[in-house]
Amino acid sequence: MKRLIQLLVVAGMATFIACGPSASEKAKLAEQDSIRKADSVATVKADSIRKTDSVNIINAEAMRKADSTKKADSIAATKKGKKK
Repeated sequence: MKRLIQLLVVAGMATFIACGPSASEKAKLAEQDSIRKADSVATVKADSIRKTDSVNIINAEAMRKADSTKKADSIAATKKGKKK
């Protein structure tokens, strides 16, 4: 009787272990993983583009200020030249 119970326990464990995910379930999991990875890559690319755009805006603003300062200095120099 003891051996019969041990045999049933071992058979039950083997059955439980054999009932893992099927091939279609594994394929679905692999597809979900690839989608998740693609989404992560897209998020990183979008973040990189956003940062690049921000840097470009800052550089354009700095150039605009430099041009304004240069123009103001030019106007001031012209006005000083007329006074003399």
